[in-house]
Amino acid sequence: MNRNYVFLAQGFEEIEALTVVDVLRRAGMDVKTVSITASRQVVGAHGMEVTADMLIDEAEFSDAGFLILPGGMPGSTNLYENACLRQLLVRHAADGGCIAAICAAPAVVLAPLGLLDGKEATCYPGFEKQCRAAGAIMRDASVIALDRLITGNAPSAALRFSLAIVANVMGESQAQEVGSAMLFYPKSMNFYF
Repeated sequence: MNRNYVFLAQGFEEIEALTVVDVLRRAGMDVKTVSITASRQVVGAHGMEVTADMLIDEAEFSDAGFLILPGGMPGSTNLYENACLRQLLVRHAADGGCIAAICAAPAVVLAPLGLLDGKEATCYPGFEKQCRAAGAIMRDASVIALDRLITGNAPSAALRFSLAIVANVMGESQAQEVGSAMLFYPKSMNFYF
């Protein structure tokens, strides 16, 4: 199974980043947090300091499954401003890799890189115009799960967003099992809503 990476920048949305890590680990998936700063200690949008598993310069992404971008401001802007991450995202997408982004990250990071062009997506309300300008087909939904692209709209969607990643990698039954153990009982794991 491939390793999945959650990228942390100063000002990241804590619930979006940490929910993904928690849920993927519950599912038995390999997931690591990656600081795009010069330090493993990264402070979120609400003052929570998190120690990342590694720095972006230390990571080897040849084994990457999902590259995952939490939102938050200025976290999303800080993600976009990292040239190494931008190059990695474009290369990963070109190679058929999977990307997941939530909240402001679809608009602030993926849209300017052309990674939403012609694709259905969602994002935090108020950022849709940036996505549409980049060719995205915007949907008013908490999570949109495509084969290689998953987008979420807000912190409240963090659990659904995380389970959509599990369903993509490990199948709907594993996502149902993890969600049920957390007392989350969706009727289906169809995340197009």
